[in-house]
Amino acid sequence: MSADPAVPDGFADFWAETLAQAAVHPLDPVFTPEATPLTGLRVLDAAFSGSRGHRISGWLVLPARWTGPIPCVVQFLGYGEGRGHAVDWLLWPAAGYATLVVDTRGQGGSGLRPGATPDPVGLVHPQVPGFVTRGVLDRYGYYYRDAYVDAARAVDAARAHPAVDGRRIAVAGCSQGGQLALAAAALNPLVAAALVESPFLAAVTGPADLPDQQPYRELLRFCRFHPELAETALATVAWFDAAAMAGFAHCPALFALAGRDDRCPPGTGLAAYDRYAGEKSLRTWPLAGHAEPNPYQRLAEVEFLARVLADPGPAVPAFWQER
Repeated sequence: MSADPAVPDGFADFWAETLAQAAVHPLDPVFTPEATPLTGLRVLDAAFSGSRGHRISGWLVLPARWTGPIPCVVQFLGYGEGRGHAVDWLLWPAAGYATLVVDTRGQGGSGLRPGATPDPVGLVHPQVPGFVTRGVLDRYGYYYRDAYVDAARAVDAARAHPAVDGRRIAVAGCSQGGQLALAAAALNPLVAAALVESPFLAAVTGPADLPDQQPYRELLRFCRFHPELAETALATVAWFDAAAMAGFAHCPALFALAGRDDRCPPGTGLAAYDRYAGEKSLRTWPLAGHAEPNPYQRLAEVEFLARVLADPGPAVPAFWQER
């Protein structure tokens, strides 16, 4: 894995075209109140139209007694996880924020958190079971093209609720969630801050450097089983590399890396941090493993957002808007 991933020629045009195709479909956000015994919260079942008009599910969780528009953290999920239950997402409402917890299409069940969003896109070539190699021979049909559009449109869905201050929206996630947070920060200029922990699919170069751990193992095995297709697959992944995306995101960001992470090696996350185009800071945890519970990092994130969202700067046009 390289510390300086190449950005394909035509990157901005590709993403401008992709988002223009998505914009044809009305966002149509719907928020339906859910009964909950959690008396300090308001829980709403959330749904909106993501890539190709497919419906994406989530939870919008609010403090029970919010007054006036409040900041919102759009939370993206680790590989295989679904939105779970509102009880899993208490941190940001406890800090006085809303949080929109967004399903990743087709995923759910890992970590005992079920999802509620299918992925209707069919398969057109052999793949290793999972999502990383789904559609990997064509950037227009690759799984993460849809997932990145879903992430960017989730920010717009959060802005649609009257409880949310549209100028103070942050994106957050660990592993695949960190990857999706970087994509949303790069693609949607209305993101005001990003919390990125151990991002997946960052600084990917050749199969020899891929860790034999999930979910990189899926791409590694695809290249092993289909050596004649490996070059095409890696060329597709380059359009979605989280470190490449980081070079086009401008909102303030707090990164976190785990020194003993054998799934998303810290050097790959460091590549994303180094490329990040906006104001940034980094927390490293030398003895931590992948996605381990870390209350110290969570408290650092609360402090970071309190500072950054107190007076967010003006939105900067996204790279694909400036092409």
